[in-house]
Amino acid sequence: MGLLKPRDAEAVQKRLASDLEGPVTIRFFTNSTGGLQIPGTECEYCPTTYQLLSEVASLGSRISLEVYNILTDPESARKYGVERIPAIILSRDNGSGVRFYGIPAGFEFAVLLDDLIDVSRGRTSLSERTKAALASLEKDVHIQVFVTPTCPYCPKASRIAHAMAIESPRVRADVVEAMEFPMLAERYNVYGVPKVVINETTSFEGAVPEDVFLDYVLAAASMELLDEGKRE
Repeated sequence: MGLLKPRDAEAVQKRLASDLEGPVTIRFFTNSTGGLQIPGTECEYCPTTYQLLSEVASLGSRISLEVYNILTDPESARKYGVERIPAIILSRDNGSGVRFYGIPAGFEFAVLLDDLIDVSRGRTSLSERTKAALASLEKDVHIQVFVTPTCPYCPKASRIAHAMAIESPRVRADVVEAMEFPMLAERYNVYGVPKVVINETTSFEGAVPEDVFLDYVLAAASMELLDEGKRE
């Protein structure tokens, strides 16, 4: 039985057919695509995430799904900087800045679909100010957005972060399902979602407007430049 209801699958197929403009690759990192897993390497949501991605990929002729097993193919995990599973990377022309850690379910499923479309187009609806600021970045920026599937405010933060990664090769944006990675959530003191952490130095909570989000990104990037200047 599929995860997507027939009516939902039909809607997804129609949208992908009309809105995808170019090929997009989903790279999925797992330890198992079935129910059986090696003891000590369990990933509760890996099989379900694989099933969801397989169903989505089957509904879009321009979507390709590549599956990597981090146990048997650690080289690919190192190449793409994947340290935890399930991990999803959406890319066009081999980019790797748009990422999900955990299953993109609930409200985050819409984010997955919107991201697929934006990645296929290679452009987003971010403002010209934001795009210009991202184009001027001199240092890499790592954005982590902690979410839960039932949070109605999380998709806004997820979409802005991923759009920034699409617009700039210097930005990597990870949307992290907080309940699947409790130790990571504890590390960053995630008590409410969405919570955004940028370059380990800057954080905020809530679905803030795009211009405010950008200000946090630029502030974090400035800290990186300042720190480098002190080291020199």
